[in-house]
Amino acid sequence: MAALLRALDTGPVTLVGLSMGGTIAVDTALEHPELVAALVVSGSGTSEPEFTDPWMLALFDELDAAEQAKDLAAWLAAFLRLASGPHRRLDDVDPEVVGRLRMMATDTVSTHDTDDFVRPTPVTDTWARAAGIAVPLLAIDGSLDADDHLRNSRRLVDTVPDGRAASVDGTAHYPSMERPAEFTAILRDFLGEVT
Repeated sequence: MAALLRALDTGPVTLVGLSMGGTIAVDTALEHPELVAALVVSGSGTSEPEFTDPWMLALFDELDAAEQAKDLAAWLAAFLRLASGPHRRLDDVDPEVVGRLRMMATDTVSTHDTDDFVRPTPVTDTWARAAGIAVPLLAIDGSLDADDHLRNSRRLVDTVPDGRAASVDGTAHYPSMERPAEFTAILRDFLGEVT
């Protein structure tokens, strides 16, 4: 991310990220603060999350088992449950949203060779360092997201000096997809204040 921002010569930017994208945004602010003007995250904390909820732990076990077995159908079935979260069934989510998530996940998985995948160098001590993030941060979470995602997000908001929180009711891990107008309105209000 830092190399891209430098190559684009954009100056400090507002980074917006969902889930792992949110952790990448936070890591960028921690490692390269001169490149970041503000942060917006959704369904994430730092890149060192704490997961203790049985629903999330069971989901991770299913994802790992499917990955080990190279069973794309099982992996997709488990991954898509993030769309409903623990408080709804997948049938309760707009089928168009589920279809787009299925397509995005399938395209991503099918274009990456996991045997050659090199994991990035982890950013460490992120929770302690988050207190030093000097730019405004907004977490926009779905009210029905998994408890661990909400807890990690709230911890980040409480740790960053100018941390703020907003919620999109009736959505889980993908509020920007389930209720894009509401999500965008919250995002625009924040950007209007900080930019």
